[in-house]
Amino acid sequence: MTAYYLAVGKEKEVFRHAWEAKLPLMVKGPTGCGKTRFIQHMADELARPLITVACNEDTSSTDLLGRHLLLGGETRWTDGPVTRAVREGVLLYLDEIAEARADALVVIHSLTDHRRELFLDRTGERLSAADSFMLIVSYNPGYQRSLRELKPSTRQRFIGLTFDYPAETQEVEIVKVESGVEPQIARRIVGIGRKIRSLVELSLIESVSTRLLVAAGKLVRAGVPPRLACFAAIAEPVSDDSEALSAMRQVIELGI
Repeated sequence: MTAYYLAVGKEKEVFRHAWEAKLPLMVKGPTGCGKTRFIQHMADELARPLITVACNEDTSSTDLLGRHLLLGGETRWTDGPVTRAVREGVLLYLDEIAEARADALVVIHSLTDHRRELFLDRTGERLSAADSFMLIVSYNPGYQRSLRELKPSTRQRFIGLTFDYPAETQEVEIVKVESGVEPQIARRIVGIGRKIRSLVELSLIESVSTRLLVAAGKLVRAGVPPRLACFAAIAEPVSDDSEALSAMRQVIELGI
């Protein structure tokens, strides 16, 4: 079953042509705007397996490539997700790549140019990626909790797609389909989300994502009163500040 995704532009065409041309792809955009769902959707459409790695500040080259482990009394090499993806010729998705350690970024460079190779120093192997292999990374340029940025030497190895929150009519459709709520409820939930996004004076680290709007819809669908559902799914996750929560509560009470 193909993961649901509502295209908002030509992103599907760009992805498919990048895969056919053996080009690595970087998707950029805020949290919860549909980047990961898009990647899963395209993997389903191409009928290709997908290996996903959620990168963080501790993700090292060893985590990606693999390590020697003691198994059954002997030391054996165990492939990491990147090595496994290259061997199997599948789609590889490194989520929030900028959060990974510098040494982890360096090891993927040889996969992003004409070589499309992976070097395993610890085993002495040089692996050539199959034609069906594709490297995809995601990056959130507005992620204020981290000071890490992708270096130009890394960024320019990828073609790019910029994602943002969908237009209002598209976001209503997404909330309606994903949560199962009635169209009028979906419109009100989306209206609340868009109003909160416009309140720049709240200084939110991350704004209200489409993912949170879908969660609010699912709570309503499950029987939670709409105002409580919106406060729990939209306001609470984005801030702990009492003034910001109070302002969002007012928006919710007026909007639904």
